Amino acid sequence: MRRARKGRATLAAWALAACAGMLGADPADAQAAAQEIVRAGVQPPAAGPAEYFTGRVRVDPAWPANDEINASGGTVTFEAGARSAWHTHPRGQRLLVLSGVGLTQEWGKTVQVLRPGDVVWCPPGAKHWHGAAPTTPMSHLAVTGTLNGRNVDWMEKVTDAQYDADASNTERTTMNADQRLSRKHQAIPPIAAAMAVGDMAQLGTALNEGLDEGLTISEAREVLVQLYAYAGFPRSLNALGELMKVLEARRQRGLKDAPGRDPGSLPTGKELLALGTANQTRLSGAPVHGPLFDFAPAIDEFLKTHLFGDIFGRDNLDWPSRELATVGALAALPGVESQLQSHVRIAMNVGLTAPQLRSAADVLAARGFREAAGRIVSALDKPLANAPGR
Repeated sequence: MRRARKGRATLAAWALAACAGMLGADPADAQAAAQEIVRAGVQPPAAGPAEYFTGRVRVDPAWPANDEINASGGTVTFEAGARSAWHTHPRGQRLLVLSGVGLTQEWGKTVQVLRPGDVVWCPPGAKHWHGAAPTTPMSHLAVTGTLNGRNVDWMEKVTDAQYDADASNTERTTMNADQRLSRKHQAIPPIAAAMAVGDMAQLGTALNEGLDEGLTISEAREVLVQLYAYAGFPRSLNALGELMKVLEARRQRGLKDAPGRDPGSLPTGKELLALGTANQTRLSGAPVHGPLFDFAPAIDEFLKTHLFGDIFGRDNLDWPSRELATVGALAALPGVESQLQSHVRIAMNVGLTAPQLRSAADVLAARGFREAAGRIVSALDKPLANAPGR
């Protein structure tokens, strides 16, 4: 373990220093106290230094410590997989999770999952780290106490091995732990259903709600790209155009949506076919074959190579989210009940539970997709017999 670096760096301090002059005079120096407002966007964000963070991190400073409030504040946004180094705070720190799914760990203890609205108290001297879940970004407000001008002591980084060992599949596991969908995951089925039926007004509303609940731009875009395989290219192209309009409108309102991450590279040729076949088998729970695929072997190859290779092989959207999107889209379309039945089963194979899928149905019903909700409930009420995995 490296010796703690007792500097003045903090999660926000190095960003706050650059813009301290924008905060105006200290009220103690004024003859009469008065309110002071710093408008959103005036203070530029700063990137989290690579010395103290792993992955892409953005700090939006809010206020510095002063004589009246001896604590600085700022919003810190971690992209998926990003995290701080191990560190302590001499006067402690409070975190308020604003969006996404986060992780935190105190030295010698297990990783804890953080969701919007959760508040974390980091006592003085407690060695810990915090950051985003492996596949989901996280944003929190940090309020950090100061002692003799110092508010953080940085230590060694959290290695990839440490993070992967503790955080792997955390998001999927925690979705099962309390038998409810996170608000972010609840936002996916309405997006998918509106896209599938071509309702742009509903889609715009659903996309705004999803982005508000922590969907990154990459995740929202990926949902609409994936669903071309289920609802067709015209619906997908129209939906992507609607997402562009939504993002532009949000930018004009001063909203800053997390970009998310791009998918990693994929193999080609026979290796891609092998990847897709393996993904299809994992998702379906068994190798997929049957008379339909014997009759039309080309569609079997397209499913394995393209849908389960090219699409489900992309790692910028986790499989539970992909299945929530697929179930939402298929539920909105009449006449595809057998495919919906298959994907209800696949959704459960990747960690979703029947109560969570019923929760997705409730969300769809509340958004006006009552027939779609009914189809999901009907699929759940049927025996989950083996069906073609597609």
